[in-house]
Amino acid sequence: MPSAALLERYEPVIGLEVHVQLNTRSKIFCSCSTQFGEPPNSLTCPVCLGLPGALPVLNREAVDKAMRAALGLGARVHSVSVFARKNYFYPDLPKGYQISQYDQPLAEHGQVELDGARIGVTRLHLEEDAGKNIHEGIPGTERSSFVDLNRAGVPLVEIVSEPDIRSPEQAHAYLTRLKEIMLYLEVSDCNMEEGSLRCDANVSLRPRGQEKFGTKVEVKNLNSFRYLQRALEFEIERQAEVLDQGGRIVQETRLFHPGDGRTASMRSKEQAHDYRYFPEPDLAPLEVSAEWRSAIEASLPELPQAKRQRLQAQYGLSPYDAQLLTASRALADYFERAAAGSPNPKAVANWIMGDFTAHLNNTGGTLASAKVRPEHIAALVRLIEDGAISGKTAKDVFAAMLAEGIEPQALVERMGVRQISDSSALEAIIDQVIAANPAQAAQYRAGKTPLLAFFVGQVMKASRGQAAPGLANELLRKKLG
Repeated sequence: MPSAALLERYEPVIGLEVHVQLNTRSKIFCSCSTQFGEPPNSLTCPVCLGLPGALPVLNREAVDKAMRAALGLGARVHSVSVFARKNYFYPDLPKGYQISQYDQPLAEHGQVELDGARIGVTRLHLEEDAGKNIHEGIPGTERSSFVDLNRAGVPLVEIVSEPDIRSPEQAHAYLTRLKEIMLYLEVSDCNMEEGSLRCDANVSLRPRGQEKFGTKVEVKNLNSFRYLQRALEFEIERQAEVLDQGGRIVQETRLFHPGDGRTASMRSKEQAHDYRYFPEPDLAPLEVSAEWRSAIEASLPELPQAKRQRLQAQYGLSPYDAQLLTASRALADYFERAAAGSPNPKAVANWIMGDFTAHLNNTGGTLASAKVRPEHIAALVRLIEDGAISGKTAKDVFAAMLAEGIEPQALVERMGVRQISDSSALEAIIDQVIAANPAQAAQYRAGKTPLLAFFVGQVMKASRGQAAPGLANELLRKKLG
């Protein structure tokens, strides 16, 4: 984390460019599969190989999902957007250009809400992914390089933030919230290990109180949330050192090296004109009708921030509990299904956030594979509320529910752990216990009241743990008093 002294002198200005791979079944301009992990170059055709004469055809599903992403960020979807050719040479770009959007993107002017801050989204545009270069061998020895074009043509949306981010921690929070929104919208799996979510950062420093931005540096190779934060921390320190020594920041692209936590210069930063953008002649402008946009908007789910606020109001949850339960759309839905059948939503939340989540984490399980259904948790809470089982016994019942997937009522009967809450039945057991321990009863009556715990223990033993503790205490005081 940058030092307090540094932050007194300089203000970091950060913007993120996030590439989100859309989870369509086929590529953006051809029918090749987007399946991850297939043999190299097995998911290709003349279009994504860039062979002469092959013509692109736009994938409607990719546009649908890009519009969902844009509307989920509150961005304005344009009625007309235009694809362009972004020209550059790289081995994994077979056509020698990338089909993207430039001056007329799909959507603009969105935002991401953070706690206490609002980060603007400049634009969201569609583009095709490039292939992947693979370098093998040990540094210092002969190495081989290969190109896998399976990823070439996979649909992406690029989400460009405004330079509104002011710290590495806030950048981490922005990317976390952005990923959360994309998952809720079901437009991407956002798997950073598979390249479904990739991020570049633009960072500059300006003296405190100065309005004009400093010279920005782009940092690439940020393929994890932790790397993003570490890279920004290093780059802020590096730029501050250069400026303190009277140097000048050079506009460039730098790579982050996770091994030593440093960035290194990769190339001078390209300008837009370096790519020689011009409209893609093989694709007509993309026209989005008001009806199409309205249909996509109507299909949007409740988004995480709104869901958190509603859960707090509807179920009386704390902000912390609501945050945990909305970590994924599936978990939030699971909670609501359980809470709908329970008189105590807070207790339901505690079971889900505690024992249930711990079980999934320890076993590597998922909500989809869990044997315990939401209505089972609601029924367990109801048994506790009704006094049928104690909280301690409920732990044993829940463990059996996790293992067998059987409803709690049946397990309680099978395990013989239903609490004795009938006063007359419990009085008979208490009378037997007092009769069997006359000396302790006399001592209690003589003023040695801590012996009540002894009698409660004896009652629990005689009832095989089934006596309702509160009722047992009440009847014992009455009988001994």
